[in-house]
Amino acid sequence: MPPNPRPSASASAFATLDRVAARTPDGAVLFDNLTLAFGAERTGVVGRNGVGKSTLLRLISGEQSPAEGVVSRAGAIGVLRQQRDPGGDETVRDALGVAEALAAVDRILAGEASGKDLEAADWTLEARIEEALHQLGLNELALDRSTIGLSGGERTRLELARLLLEQPDMLLLDEPTNHLDREARTTVAAVLDRWRGGAVVVSHDRDLLRRMDRIIEISSLGVEVFGGGYDLYVERKEEARAAAERALTDAAKRAALAQRDAQARAEAKARRDAAGRRKAGRGDMPKILLGARAERAENTGGRDRLLATRQAADAAAALEAAQVRVEQVRTLSIPMPTTGLPSGRTVLALHQAEWRTDEGRRVVGPLDLTIVGPERIAVTGPNGAGKTTLLKMLAGHREPTGGRVDRSVTAALLDQDAALLDPSETLIEAWLRLNPEGSANEAQAALARFLFRNVAVHRRVATLSGGERLRGALACVMTGSAPPQLLVLDEPSNHLDLASVEAVEAALRTYDGALVVVSHDEDFLAAIDVDRRISL
Repeated sequence: MPPNPRPSASASAFATLDRVAARTPDGAVLFDNLTLAFGAERTGVVGRNGVGKSTLLRLISGEQSPAEGVVSRAGAIGVLRQQRDPGGDETVRDALGVAEALAAVDRILAGEASGKDLEAADWTLEARIEEALHQLGLNELALDRSTIGLSGGERTRLELARLLLEQPDMLLLDEPTNHLDREARTTVAAVLDRWRGGAVVVSHDRDLLRRMDRIIEISSLGVEVFGGGYDLYVERKEEARAAAERALTDAAKRAALAQRDAQARAEAKARRDAAGRRKAGRGDMPKILLGARAERAENTGGRDRLLATRQAADAAAALEAAQVRVEQVRTLSIPMPTTGLPSGRTVLALHQAEWRTDEGRRVVGPLDLTIVGPERIAVTGPNGAGKTTLLKMLAGHREPTGGRVDRSVTAALLDQDAALLDPSETLIEAWLRLNPEGSANEAQAALARFLFRNVAVHRRVATLSGGERLRGALACVMTGSAPPQLLVLDEPSNHLDLASVEAVEAALRTYDGALVVVSHDEDFLAAIDVDRRISL
């Protein structure tokens, strides 16, 4: 359950954005006239990839200046650094930012201290380091250990430990649970639960977002704030979406009615004019009366046209206003073709299969495993347990060093980076390489089903977002003449925004082949209806 919410931060904000605008390097507007205050509360930031979530964090931290408006700060701000390239000689104490402070204490104890050392000595530092590492589950991490050999998850937690030591007023965290196993995710969530300062968290981790005090959504319509955590945000978004769509439907009906009314008025006038011309042609009406009637008809016609024009304009304005309320984003839909896998067919069998490094260290196994029919299996375990190696063995990308793997169906492995796609090739080139029996027209049709239409098929893989890359990989492997009957997925929800995650979940629910997936996202595993779990 989420912790109790913190009090409102409006009275004492650590950072305030006043009528701020942000734009991309090519001048496209991300958001405009944004006014927000961030204080001692947890704020989750959501939105599609590319809408400006990370830009918002950079504006708050001061790493980026706004195109317009002012950002003011009244407290210290700590930023979770990601994708950092540690130096070859960086140690844990360096990463924590405490190397010099510890060295000063060492010089004092050795009787070699300067006056500056004595003045700056922090005799509580070692205890605080121990407590910070303990909170992040890094108790066994020696301070002189090189950070080169640490996993991505360990580096993320080490960065959080650094922030705990710095004790800033507000934390800025960009996807803090990416690449973390379940235990580490729980650890990060617990740290945020205990944090008494402010926190702004960009994440697609739905469990973490449930712990927020408010949710900020960035979209093509602007920025909207929702009180409460993720579940309340989803509920209110659905209510708002339904109301907006009803308003759009009503406005469209009124616009159509105004158009039909204008058409009916025009047709009625045409009939009256035609009748007048016929009567005038018979010559049984004095010219003075004919002139008066024509004048009245012209005046009436003019009023009718003005009325119709005004009604049509009002209806069009109402329709446009309603359309603005509904975000005009094409719904991501991933159609999964049938594989024809029979329910009783043995898809794969492992017989005491294992994999060892060249040095003889066992990474996986020995393991016995049988997959029959369209089973859905989740592989779980801590970081470094050998999950990715196992998936490569299942898909035939790595042969076991002991035992054997019997595979009776075609398998496809999709990792979080869609490594089966060459970054230098275009999508259509990738499709044709992976489906050599197909034609260019078939490639374009297949990619269009996955929302890569027209010139989008000529985009290079290197330019695609994480969600686009996964969607492109699915298009390439699932739309050939023989879709794989075994789909092996390694952390497919990493790097995806929430809308893309939900689209992938919906697609996998309709997949009728066998599925093996590694994921630490419990919401994701529940959504795809996993049948059984294997823990390494």
